[in-house]
Amino acid sequence: MPKRGVLAFLCLLFGLTLASASDRAPVVAQTGEVDMTLVLAIDCSFSVDANEFRLQMQGLGQAFMHPEVQEAIAKGPNGRIAVVAMQWSDEANQMVIIPWTIIASDQDAERLGASLMEIPRRLAEGGTSISMAIEYAASLFNDAPASPRRVIDISSDGRNNIGPPVALSRNKVVKMGITINALTILNEWPTLDKYFEENVVGGQGNFVIPADDYSAYAEAIYKKLLREITGPGIS
Repeated sequence: MPKRGVLAFLCLLFGLTLASASDRAPVVAQTGEVDMTLVLAIDCSFSVDANEFRLQMQGLGQAFMHPEVQEAIAKGPNGRIAVVAMQWSDEANQMVIIPWTIIASDQDAERLGASLMEIPRRLAEGGTSISMAIEYAASLFNDAPASPRRVIDISSDGRNNIGPPVALSRNKVVKMGITINALTILNEWPTLDKYFEENVVGGQGNFVIPADDYSAYAEAIYKKLLREITGPGIS
């Protein structure tokens, strides 16, 4: 085969390889404004057993695959959001499990959802440091795309029991112009939503959505994501 033909063949093969890889992975965030940057903060503390953790991840992944969530993203001024996912437990344990990722199409949302559903628990179990979870989440915006809205989406079934007082961390983060929303699982603390309303959530349009138990998590996180995406400045 002539050299020119070999070069063309290699370029075609390289292009097909890239296309195949892009079919499997979400699009890593690049420059350009998005409608919202969103941190998904997933509870991995001692109170969350293996089955409960899996229900969280499956529910979160399914939410991004929901047509209404995908439609809400598409209707934004820029038609795209950026998402990063982290796991957390005590004051020394926080970890990014999915880096900043652009969701600009239904396919992007489907890929992110599939990735979330497959990710194992990667963090050591520990106490429940909601305060350090939200401070760590806030630090992730330093590497996020430009956006008029920055939101932390935190899920938990317990109260802050280690690390700084959570209200102090909440106030610090809100002063940075970040909104903190929450999903509370009430299986251990029936009034946990009230605790989060008083101590954890804050910022423009903040809210708490309760789930009675982990079996109700999928429906609750779907409603929560839809409300966040269609929030101030996007609906």
